[in-house]
Parts: sequence; C-alpha cells; structure tokens
Amino acid sequence: MTATPLRVGLIGYGLAGSVFHAPLIAATEGLALDTVVTSHPERQQQARAEFPDVRIAATAEELFDRADDLDLIVVASPNKTHVPLATAALKAGLPVVVDKPVAGTAAEARELAALAEERGLLLSVFQNRRWDNDFLTLRRLLADGELGDAWRFESRFERWRPQLKGGWRESGDPAEIGGLLYDLGSHVVDQALVLFGPVTEVYAESDIRRPGAEADDDTFIALTHASGVRSHLHVSATAAQLGPRFRVLGSRAGYVKYGLDPQEAALREGSRPGATADWGAEDESLWGRIGSGESPLTGGGTPVPTLPGDYPAYYAAVAAALRGAGPNPVTALEAAAALDVLEAARRSARDKVTVTL
Repeated sequence: MTATPLRVGLIGYGLAGSVFHAPLIAATEGLALDTVVTSHPERQQQARAEFPDVRIAATAEELFDRADDLDLIVVASPNKTHVPLATAALKAGLPVVVDKPVAGTAAEARELAALAEERGLLLSVFQNRRWDNDFLTLRRLLADGELGDAWRFESRFERWRPQLKGGWRESGDPAEIGGLLYDLGSHVVDQALVLFGPVTEVYAESDIRRPGAEADDDTFIALTHASGVRSHLHVSATAAQLGPRFRVLGSRAGYVKYGLDPQEAALREGSRPGATADWGAEDESLWGRIGSGESPLTGGGTPVPTLPGDYPAYYAAVAAALRGAGPNPVTALEAAAALDVLEAARRSARDKVTVTL
C-alpha cells in the first residue's frame, strides 16, 4: 500500500515560497502541500489559484496551533525570521526545512542543530544549488578524475541589475541579513565546501556599487581549502559582462561552463517538475567544455554533456529522511560551516585582512 503523504506547512509565499518550495513540494511523491502561511491578500489569492486544495493561514501561530495535523514545516520567509520560526516549529514537535541562509550566524545555526537533535527532529537547509546541472556535472568530472588534481575553482553568480528593486534583501539593516554575501554567497560557498572540503583561510572584497544601495552588491571571496585547492568566488548584481559560471583548473585539464541552470527560469515561467520528460535538461549549445592549453571561446576543448538539473531530488530526499529511509540531504551543521566562512568573509572585507579559521 502507498504510504499516506506527509502534510507540509509552508511559511512564506514570496519568491522563495511560490517559485521554489510550493511547486517542488507539490511535485514530490510522499509529500502534500497542506497549508500556506501568508498575510498578504494577493499572495493568499495566488496560492489558492495555484493549489486549490491548500489551506491558508495568516500567521505562523495558526499553523503551530495545528501541529498535530502536520508532518513538516518549511520556512521560506524573510531571513530575519528563519531562526525564530524554525525554533518555534521544533518546539512544537515538527521537523523543519529552512531556506538559506538558515541563520545570521554560525552560532545560531549550531544552536538550532542542537535543539533539533535534542528533540529528535529533522532540521534541513534548502541548498538547492547542490542540484544545479553544472554542479552535478562538475562533481561527476571530479569523481571520475577527468581534471586530475583540482587546483583552482572559480565560481561566479553574476547578474546585471543596475537598478535597485527594493525590499529587505537590499536593506542595510544588519537584522535583515540582506546583501549578496549572505544571499548568493550562501550558494557559492556551500558548493565550494561540498566540492573541496573545509577552509583554512578567507579573504574577501565587498562593495556597494549602485546609487542608493545599502547592502553589498558586488563581492569577491577567496578561500584556501585544507586540501590545498583555492576557490575564487564572485557574486554580483553589477556585472555588465557575465563571466563563466564555473572555471575549474586541474593538473590534467580544465572545465569551463557558461550560463545558469535552467530550473529557476522554468519555475518562474510556471513549468513544473514532472510535466515533461526533460526537466532540468540543457540545450547542447550551452554545454561546458573540457580541455587543456586552449580557450573554450575559440573552440578549444571537448563539449561535456551537462547532466540534467534536479531540484526535485532535494524534497525527495527530505521525504525519505522523514520516513527513516535516507539521510538528511543538507544538515544545519553543514550550513553552519558555510556561515563560518561567510562571517569570516564579512570580517575580512571590513577590516581588510585575511581571516584564519
């Protein structure tokens, strides 16, 4: 017999909740989107239109009052609410998924991890970029030894957004945990740690480029890994010319990949996992190239088929973990290690020093 789906309460229906979490939850076998929490009338209407059977709650307290009716809470609200809402959910006896960054500090992340362990509950962090098509492809190339010994990892998450959009993500209030260092930086640092392990030194340069901006919008982070690999990470909203998403140099060959994983764009356009057989697939013209001694832009190297991106794998793993059939896909302690690096990067940029971890 098919197991009864696990009932999910989703807190927040802005970009993260409506574009990423709700569609992925709804597409995951074994999960059911039960309740969406949002106080905005337009977002309530949007949630009802997209998921006619979903319940709507105006506050998280309404959700926690029904804790016995739910099996998982997903926190997709603004960054400053992540810790208090995750804490409340865990104290209500509910497993939790929290969007990145899980907290503003590594200490807070570790406190949440300790609370979850004490209660015997799952606490997972939504690091969806571990399931990007280019990242999955790079992991396979490294595992197969195609690059030899990795020496340098260059990762860019760049955009051209010269005009401010407004909102908490661009706020200079430290309580909001805004700025690109903690936004896109959470992704590129997490990927570097997954690929190449712990970091011993952090150097960063962080700038506010756009008129009227309050939070960093152009940041560079250099990491020295204990393994000897050096990671050079760029996150920017002010890149008039976009560089390669990945450039990875090894003792045998290098891999260069341009363009972003197509899953976010597909979700924004209303496509849903499972609707087509080619979810996460990329056109051959966008494949990265592997080679040595030549530039990929002048035809050097060999095209490498990009593996399909697979955001649905995250929630499938969460469902399996809740049923005792697999590990937590992204632990809070892993997220805390990334926050150690982000905090060091912020200090490095502020004090113009290299920080040793």
